[in-house]
Amino acid sequence: MNKFFYGWAVVAAAFAITFVGFGSAYTFSAFVAPLQHDFGASRGSVSLVFSLAGFLYFGFGIISGPLADRWGARRLAILGMLLVGAGLILASQARSILQVYAAYGLGVGLGVGCAYVPAIGAVQRWFVRRRGLASGLAVSGIGVGTLVMPPLAAWLIEALGWRDAYLVLGVLAAIIGAGMSLFLANDPRDHGLGPDGDPLDVAAKAAAKPGFSVREAVRTRQFIGLYAACLICAFGVFVPFVHLVPYALDHQIDHASAVLLLGAIGLGSTLGRFVLGGLADRMGRNPFLIAMFVGMAASLSIWVVATSFWPLALFAVLFGVFYGGWVAILPAVVMDYFGGRNVSAIIGILYTSVAVGTLVGPSAAGFAFDVSHSYKMPIIASIAASLIAAAIAALATRPSTAASGAH
Repeated sequence: MNKFFYGWAVVAAAFAITFVGFGSAYTFSAFVAPLQHDFGASRGSVSLVFSLAGFLYFGFGIISGPLADRWGARRLAILGMLLVGAGLILASQARSILQVYAAYGLGVGLGVGCAYVPAIGAVQRWFVRRRGLASGLAVSGIGVGTLVMPPLAAWLIEALGWRDAYLVLGVLAAIIGAGMSLFLANDPRDHGLGPDGDPLDVAAKAAAKPGFSVREAVRTRQFIGLYAACLICAFGVFVPFVHLVPYALDHQIDHASAVLLLGAIGLGSTLGRFVLGGLADRMGRNPFLIAMFVGMAASLSIWVVATSFWPLALFAVLFGVFYGGWVAILPAVVMDYFGGRNVSAIIGILYTSVAVGTLVGPSAAGFAFDVSHSYKMPIIASIAASLIAAAIAALATRPSTAASGAH
């Protein structure tokens, strides 16, 4: 009983992958101003770089998830992290905004897409009783990455310029991400264990029903409702990651403090993933998922009226908490409903909803700003989207006999 349970090594690997992958992606806000300056691009067109990357890293899970179920998460994650590094390095050499689209959008987008769903899917198989906690710890890498990487990027831009900053980040992403991916393992049974480190005979009884096929899962009311809720919510949820720093600069907040606001989202996100995942295990993951949508709407309401550093910091931390809780709890809810047989594939299909929202939301907010010179309407639209998502999720996750294993 005192032996180290290898499932926690899988969690650590997933943490490192999400730290490097999403941390690199969310540095983009620190690069908006220099990219605009050097390439003479509008805010909307620069925002589209992030939207393209986001569409790919959530949307590509529909391919990487089934491949991970078949070939194992480790191979996909190593490939993904090398692509992230290559994309950032190539972005450092870009001579036009279109080349940034290609290098950053395709490299980071496809790279995170290759690694994220396989890594998170692998974690789900290693845990039952502590699945919410383990999932929360794994994806807390996104929060810590958002806390650490944008200030690091801003410091590198200040010291070296944006090109060398991308070069340094690319090398770090490839070395740390690919190295930690080696610790991923798809199935505890390959290590002679059941989930949570239980003996195999105990785990075999608990796993009498191996889970839904992909075709069965996507036809259920629960999946359709979760898909719709995540699609609508995602139109607004990634707007702050691109536009909070430019918004702060527009309100005469200095660049270093503006980038700290993005770090504050990361701080809140880390707290949300660490704390709320474990609480959801004890109090019910479905109600917590609905509460995350409502919480994001409430925090965005602060952003509508905030014009100085401290109100914006309060918004950033609170938004991060609820955003982090959403990302932590969602894979565990999927596992609860549909089992482990095809969990990576099902999560991958579900995340295509987030991909569409990520593609449309931040870029639409940027183009809306170009027209109106205000972020008010995009923020109000984001609030409405989160509230609608909460209502849909509440209807979709009502108890029924349609999906066994729901909490």
